[in-house]
Amino acid sequence: MLKINNLTIISSSGRKLIEDFSFVLNEDDKIALIGEEGNGKSTLLKVLAGESIEGYASYTGSIEREGKAGYLPQRIPEEDLELSVEDYIDREIDYNHLYLLLNRIGVDPDLISQRKLKTLSGGEKVRIAILKILYEDPDMLLLDEPSNDLDLKTLIWLEEFIINTRLPLIFVSHDETLLGNCANGILHLEQLKRKSEPHIRFEQLGYREYQQSRQAYISRNNMIASKQKAQLKKQMDKWRQIYQKVEHQQRTISRGDPHGAKMLKKKMHTVKAQGRNLEAKKENMRRKYEPEEAIAVSFDQVKINPNKVILDLHLTELKAGDRLLARDIDMKVLGRDKVCIIGDNGSGKTTLLRKIYGILKEREDLKIGYVPQNYDEMMDMEVTPVFFLMDGGNKAEQDRVCTLLGSFKFTAEEMEHRIADLSEGQKCKIYIASLILKNCNVLILDEVTRNLSPLSGPRIRQILCDYEGTIISVSHDRKYIEEVANSIYELKDGTLVMLD
Repeated sequence: MLKINNLTIISSSGRKLIEDFSFVLNEDDKIALIGEEGNGKSTLLKVLAGESIEGYASYTGSIEREGKAGYLPQRIPEEDLELSVEDYIDREIDYNHLYLLLNRIGVDPDLISQRKLKTLSGGEKVRIAILKILYEDPDMLLLDEPSNDLDLKTLIWLEEFIINTRLPLIFVSHDETLLGNCANGILHLEQLKRKSEPHIRFEQLGYREYQQSRQAYISRNNMIASKQKAQLKKQMDKWRQIYQKVEHQQRTISRGDPHGAKMLKKKMHTVKAQGRNLEAKKENMRRKYEPEEAIAVSFDQVKINPNKVILDLHLTELKAGDRLLARDIDMKVLGRDKVCIIGDNGSGKTTLLRKIYGILKEREDLKIGYVPQNYDEMMDMEVTPVFFLMDGGNKAEQDRVCTLLGSFKFTAEEMEHRIADLSEGQKCKIYIASLILKNCNVLILDEVTRNLSPLSGPRIRQILCDYEGTIISVSHDRKYIEEVANSIYELKDGTLVMLD
């Protein structure tokens, strides 16, 4: 269906994203494309779909397609959002064909209308975008982040669609539950050695099995590397003793013993050759494998009284402009509570979270940290990560910021990029770094894990689990809800209900 031959992709900055990669997509494949933020997943999908990457990357190698690829970009183009749903699908719709598809994939026929695409919720947009792709009768699917911005109900619909479709597909997702339920193969893009060496790992396994296989590989590799290092150290220590002995003998041998001096010179020549062999062995020995996602940060300085009242909210009405979203909202949050608000797209979760942030940021007894869903809401995209995070211009503060960014796996080059040039996941990590630097004891988080890779996501969830402050959040991430939240509220049918 799809054959990749010796593909190399190089970014405009000169960094190799993929090198000499060959792969075949087969008939029953449901391949999850994973990797840390900025590793080239979206770029690879564009190349496979025949889309242009001019301006930010180039590639060599060849792509052979048997049939048509149906490509879902990470974002629907702005010009398409101005179209009606009907015109977006096709200006001359074959309704017989369309309604067969609607029934097959479970899309509400009422969505097919003259409403503009931009007025739909995130979940509705994804359903219509996939419907449009299927309407064009593709032979394979290439889906870039179809799970972004979806509520729980639409996530389950997407899972069922991926599981049941007969088309082979490659998809990118940060939702670990979706990956675990849908993928039968994993294509992992890595950037090793401080992002200087691209590496691709493919295994025909489900996501959970791949995680186990990869962890076993890392453990085995690192055990061998430690053993080789210890053996080499022993050999080097022994070699140094011999070298020092021969060197001492050369210094103290009598000038009246030219034969002995000659023999020692020959022996030293042999010892030096052995030293060179050991140095060569050192260069070729197994290296310890340090995963990209090995983030070494925490909120060490934060503690809050578990009985402290953080929020005692009573709202008669929740509105977005003139639109009434909910009535009679009550929520009480104490010091160590980790609250997650769930609900369908458009139910008012983000509006409620902003309302809570507006109330709490006025409190002088709390240090509030806020991560919005849209990062440019509170982040200057034209400055560097270091500039954004620095509080003052002294060298000690700059060193602290750079050390923290390094712990988040930013390279020195990335620290000096414009934030606008970084991936959405890297922007999220910058926000989290700012919360750590400010020692915030209350976090207001709107979909904080939505742009994190499935590799770094578990580490960020663990950091939030260990956090000894208050978290009030909105999320559709099932792993986040399960592992981080200890109180769950659902905003549904105009009311806020605490779930058991």
